[in-house]
Amino acid sequence: MNLKYLRISAFYTVLRPFQDWNRRRRMRSYAALMAIKEGASILDLGGLPTIWNSVSQPLNLTILNLPGIVDDKPSSHHKIRYVEGDACQVREFEERSFDSVFSNSVIEHVGSYEKQAAFASQVRRLGKSYWVQTPAKWFPLEPHCGMPFWWFYPAPLRRHLIERWREKLPEWTEMVESTTVLTKMDMQRFFPEAKILTETCFGIPKSYIAYYPDDRAPFAAPSRLSRAASRSLAGTAK
Repeated sequence: MNLKYLRISAFYTVLRPFQDWNRRRRMRSYAALMAIKEGASILDLGGLPTIWNSVSQPLNLTILNLPGIVDDKPSSHHKIRYVEGDACQVREFEERSFDSVFSNSVIEHVGSYEKQAAFASQVRRLGKSYWVQTPAKWFPLEPHCGMPFWWFYPAPLRRHLIERWREKLPEWTEMVESTTVLTKMDMQRFFPEAKILTETCFGIPKSYIAYYPDDRAPFAAPSRLSRAASRSLAGTAK
């Protein structure tokens, strides 16, 4: 295999432990911040079951994803229902069907601005509360393609690199090409009633989280979600 494609493989191998650690941290913060209780009904739009392993409270989970995406359905302490569908056009459920709607790193993959707006509309319609996370472009290493400061390259250079990658890695290239990062302002526009958290790593914005808690949630979040704040939030979980 060409050296640059070995680099991509090595990048994901090195990145995976950090991603796993960060997701565990994020899920603990989610459960605390949203005051998630045992037996709560959660709709995960575009997710996978393994991300819920670090939430200790047994939940009634519904995971909605595109056909063929969720092939691995491991045993879990949660009660999980799997639904195939389009998260931008959910017809299976009525308004406010779930205690909470959750989405981790999905909205940047759904397509155009109009598709992102449709996704946000479904989130707001289906849940009594919600939590939507998306990566920030300011983090030095782009998590999808592994290129440093990818979103600051001139558009012609990004297109040139994508065309070079397409021949060898068409599916991976399609994923990179179809990723559209959102700004903090975009998140506020899509989720007007929500608070927008900035998740940081070493003081650098890593992602934005739009969260709208149920009225029963016991406390409000800070405007920035640092590692120290995340640990503090995790300690308040019931």
